[in-house]
Amino acid sequence: MSPVPPAVAATSDPESRRAVFLPAPLTTWQETWRWLVTVTASLLLLVAGSTDAAFAGRSLGLDVLLGVVAFGAFAVRRRWPLLAGAVACLAGSFSMTGVPPSLVVLMSVATRRRWREIAALGVGWVSLSVVYDRMTPDMTPTVPWWALMIVTLLVYGIVVAVGSYVGARRELVATLRTRAETAEREQAARVDQARAEERTRIAREMHDVLAHRISLVAMHSGALAYRTDLGREETAQTAAIIRDNANLALKELREVLGVLRDPSASSSSSAPERPQPRLGDIHELITAARSAGTTVALDIPAEVEEALPGLSGAVSRAAYRIVQEALTNTRKHAPGMPVDVSVGRTTSPDGTDRLTIEVLNALPAARPSGKRGPNDGPPSSGLGLTGLAERASLAGGELHHGPDRSGRYVVSAWLPWS
Repeated sequence: MSPVPPAVAATSDPESRRAVFLPAPLTTWQETWRWLVTVTASLLLLVAGSTDAAFAGRSLGLDVLLGVVAFGAFAVRRRWPLLAGAVACLAGSFSMTGVPPSLVVLMSVATRRRWREIAALGVGWVSLSVVYDRMTPDMTPTVPWWALMIVTLLVYGIVVAVGSYVGARRELVATLRTRAETAEREQAARVDQARAEERTRIAREMHDVLAHRISLVAMHSGALAYRTDLGREETAQTAAIIRDNANLALKELREVLGVLRDPSASSSSSAPERPQPRLGDIHELITAARSAGTTVALDIPAEVEEALPGLSGAVSRAAYRIVQEALTNTRKHAPGMPVDVSVGRTTSPDGTDRLTIEVLNALPAARPSGKRGPNDGPPSSGLGLTGLAERASLAGGELHHGPDRSGRYVVSAWLPWS
């Protein structure tokens, strides 16, 4: 018979189709005091039996031998519980010395709460006890067999009750420990997820705030480096644009860092918080792009523009960021190419209104690898369009981007009109 592994074992018994929590190994002291108590009880029974006239005809050597066998079952009760229980039934039924270790073994089996095993061992215990009583009628002449059976059943019932209680408590403790460990792991996972989300939020905010300004600075500074034919007035104007955008970028960076360092500062500060840009500010965004040298055509119907103030803050800000990022990407990857921006309102198949945004620009001619032009912006951070897709999804919409068949790059999105 193979040993039971020291872990959570699963039973295929239909009466107990659940995990059976096996006990942890005992410490040296725990095992020692169990042995001391059991051996002491066996010696007391042996001495009492040897002085009792009713047991005078019994073989003391056989009793001790069966007691040793019972203690052998006692020693392996945790490794081979069912085998130990069967041996305990045999030894405990025919030996006074073997009764204490046999009861402990049966109690250990009962902690598993496998009722078929418990019932089978109970039948064996009672049957062997009655058989032994019939084989030695001279030892118990005044005790009828049915009375012995009742007493044996009562003792076995007490043993099973105590063992079942110990097993139930052991399972409860193991379950609570498992739940605590699971809750701890889940809490750690939630903390890690919150940290990841916070890092993503910080990266998105930094990108939204700085990418637009830095791309303007990079483009104009690149133009100054390559354009040696500019007059003093044109150079001064370009330098002023660079200075203004750098100052605005620094100011916006300070605001973002201040909020990230202390989120409650903005709510507790007496200074009014600078409003976040909304889609209604799209004309200022287009004007800034045109002043940077980008040819931008804006198509927004009058009735749509009049209804823009009715958009929710989240949708309006997301739409503004989509247009802003699309223009920034055009300056980075297709400098000098004209851009068409259209904002509209459509009805979805389910009957709800949608805000639609489309930004198109021609793709530039391919340049040799590693070559940069005078109007190139800073390298891509890889966060722009990915972050916009996440922002659109959080607002309840979708965003798609990529080249179309006509050779233009398209950024299209729809958001719920709410």
